[in-house]
Amino acid sequence: MSVSTAAATQTICAPLPVLGRDVTVPLVTGGEVGYAALDYAASAPALQRVWDDVAAYAPYYGSVHRGAGYLSQLSTDLFENARRTVTEFLDCRADDQLVFTRSTTDSLNLLAAALPADCQVFVFETEHHASLLPWKDARVTYLDAPRTPRQAVATLGSALAGRDPHGPALVCVTGASNVTGELWPVRELAAAAHAHGARIVLDAAQLAPHHPVSVRDLDVDWVAFSGHKLYAPFGSGVLAGRADWLRAAEPYLAGGGASRKVTRRQDGGVDVEWHESAARHEAGSPNVIGAYSIASACKALAEAGFDTLVAREQHLVEKVRTGLADVPEVRILSLFGDDAPRVGVISFVVEGWNSSHFAAALSAEYGIGVRDGLFCAHPLVRTLLGSDPQSQGECGAPEAAPGEKSLNAIRVSFGAGTPDEHVDRFVAAVRELVTEGATWTYRTEDGRCVPAV
Repeated sequence: MSVSTAAATQTICAPLPVLGRDVTVPLVTGGEVGYAALDYAASAPALQRVWDDVAAYAPYYGSVHRGAGYLSQLSTDLFENARRTVTEFLDCRADDQLVFTRSTTDSLNLLAAALPADCQVFVFETEHHASLLPWKDARVTYLDAPRTPRQAVATLGSALAGRDPHGPALVCVTGASNVTGELWPVRELAAAAHAHGARIVLDAAQLAPHHPVSVRDLDVDWVAFSGHKLYAPFGSGVLAGRADWLRAAEPYLAGGGASRKVTRRQDGGVDVEWHESAARHEAGSPNVIGAYSIASACKALAEAGFDTLVAREQHLVEKVRTGLADVPEVRILSLFGDDAPRVGVISFVVEGWNSSHFAAALSAEYGIGVRDGLFCAHPLVRTLLGSDPQSQGECGAPEAAPGEKSLNAIRVSFGAGTPDEHVDRFVAAVRELVTEGATWTYRTEDGRCVPAV
């Protein structure tokens, strides 16, 4: 994706305000420093706009779909308006359903529970575990990691061509890798799926916070994402898309809200008539604050303009990649190559360092928060690392499988709330650690590398 850095900085001169931007943390070497939160791919900080909206609503919080009182009616309207806002944000089709869930993982497990009998599922080994693991009750075909977007489409097409053409099939694919940040050819994969009579679900957990996601334009059947990666805390997620499989399935959870009518039978049992709307899979008291926070984040991102947000993020991506490229000991992990378009997620290894040790030093000595490990995408990271050895350093990764203590990486991730100073400080810290080494001693405690006291 070609983006003019000059245009980006002229269009938006500052990141979107987020909570925690003024937090300071202590350093083991003495003093404090402003915390550089560079672990957005795990959980992004909440937008200040989201926090303010939730705080304004909180005194009016009430039960949803349950009460005749003013606060209950207001909360119900808020909840259903949030559904409409997120539906518009995703550019869903008129007959699509949007179900509020707990997360991307919950959304995909819900869809897995709604699969028709004898459904075939096709998923690349490169997926996050949330996309890789829920399909235990289906016939699953795991596809090898492609090394180009074109190969991904060809691999899927070949696999689908050999499937049973008479039964239902589903393809599950990420929009942007949580390890490499690389964008996947979603529209082309959707076309391949539909050409062979399969449906497709998009894991947009890492895509939606960085790029517009249009269900219509991408022609996907479902999309799933998490609020906590979209600058909206409070444990809510979304599954949006075609209604027929969801209406035909037993409720994901059985209970109040999902049932429209319950009657006793003469034999002592009960008969249940379930809702056919999204309520069918939203049993229990809804997480109205979680849903509202997602809607607030969607509005904030839409109002900021994704063209502007994407341009500024690419400016940061170029800064990080250029800075890391100047350190010969650093190897950036990639499936599709250096020229592949990507979001603000970059993973790498450092020659002579165990990644847990390096990440601990970034935190303790520089106040920079990154992630280390296998990022809940174990097959992908193992493929990217291959057999390249890493020195164990002073801290290993004791949670890894035997013989794989060196198989972990470092991930830096950022987004709409990241100031230039944070990525500049990160690049400088990497260079200094590589050239001068850590100034502190570290040890392993409860599976984590920590400063030795």
